[in-house]
Amino acid sequence: MSRQVKKRSRKTGLPPGSLIHIGDQLIEKTKITVFDYDESHIQEKEIRAVGECREYKNSPTVTWIHVEGLHDTKVLEELGTIFGLHALTVEDILNTDQRPKMEDFCEYLYVVLKNFHNHTEESKEITSEQISIILGPQFVISFQEKETGMFTPIRERIRNGKGHLRKAGADYLAYALIDTIVDNYFTILEQVGELIESLEESLVKNPSTKTLQAIQNLKRDMIFLRKSVWPLRETISGLQRTGCKLIHASTNIYLKDIYDHTIQVIDTIETFRDMLSSIMDIYLSSVSNRMNEIMKVLTIIATIFMPLTFLAGVYGMNFKYMPELEWHWGYFFVWGVMIIVAISMLVYFMKKRWL
Repeated sequence: MSRQVKKRSRKTGLPPGSLIHIGDQLIEKTKITVFDYDESHIQEKEIRAVGECREYKNSPTVTWIHVEGLHDTKVLEELGTIFGLHALTVEDILNTDQRPKMEDFCEYLYVVLKNFHNHTEESKEITSEQISIILGPQFVISFQEKETGMFTPIRERIRNGKGHLRKAGADYLAYALIDTIVDNYFTILEQVGELIESLEESLVKNPSTKTLQAIQNLKRDMIFLRKSVWPLRETISGLQRTGCKLIHASTNIYLKDIYDHTIQVIDTIETFRDMLSSIMDIYLSSVSNRMNEIMKVLTIIATIFMPLTFLAGVYGMNFKYMPELEWHWGYFFVWGVMIIVAISMLVYFMKKRWL
């Protein structure tokens, strides 16, 4: 399926809130894990039945429910019922073509983000997945299309009790998840930067159609990244300005840091787009210069052989009375003239720096 457009035809004519998964099934079975913790204790387990999550709705401790796999609409519908999620929210979670956004439903905040994955041997393009985050009073529910291990460092921080995570509330956990996603953007951009550098080197050495294809792929990647990241600035800004009681003033400082990182990511993407446009111009210039060099060599060869062809043509005519035909040294004389003409023209071209 195209990275740019997901098929929405299955939802045509259906009422708002219809629960239909739009996207690819990236995992065999939906998996739900729960972290329930405070500063002094932690409980970690995998949920077998969605109904087990009900006990964590009003828990005084912080609860993180992580759902991997969005294809099972019944699981998401039941989870939405337990935690009082609006039908449109559950619909947006299932629609993996959402742009990054933030919606305030008073009782909870809904945040949509895009996560990117590096180039692989199977696919030379940057791929993405949608991550949805629900922030409630004492709980955070995150929805991910497949298992990637991206949030493993956060799980380790919760288990080890290091840092501020176990001491803070659910809003800080939501910040940590968003920060991890944004930090991953820098990893992707570093890889893209290395590819651009290698393309510049190959352009200088030997530009080819393979290089052109790589440039075109990177340009598409930059358009894709820009489309997915540009709305993120508005999303983070909305979290800062929402005034919702779910986000404490102490967490706003960290959100400001994410906002700064987002601006840096956007600036880097714009810089890479400009660099790729310049590289394309360099490629076209290199190909043109290479063609000019080839044409110059062929022109010089043709120019040298023009007088030689003339001499050969003159003495190849079948006239009976030609003075040099009966001369004993005529053959060697003509060869000498040809060699002198060719050498003289080569010397002239070298003085003019055409060679």
